[in-house]
Amino acid sequence: MMNGQISIEIIGRDPFWHNAVLVEWNHEFPNRELVAQTGVCYLIESEWLKDLERVADECFSRIVVTPEDPGRRLWLRQFIPSDRT
Repeated sequence: MMNGQISIEIIGRDPFWHNAVLVEWNHEFPNRELVAQTGVCYLIESEWLKDLERVADECFSRIVVTPEDPGRRLWLRQFIPSDRT
């Protein structure tokens, strides 16, 4: 990962709210691009985290900082039920 950047996951109530986070973020911070890593994971500048958490909260969503090794998280997900669609 590049210096000063972190990987985050946007967890929304459903796909609509996940997308709402992205739309609202682009509206409020047009010069701060979220770099997509997967459908729900993004690379951001670490100093943006508080702003992104606020935007997500306004959109009934939350932000989770992902581990540097996503393999472990993916492995654990097969044992933990998820309410995401």
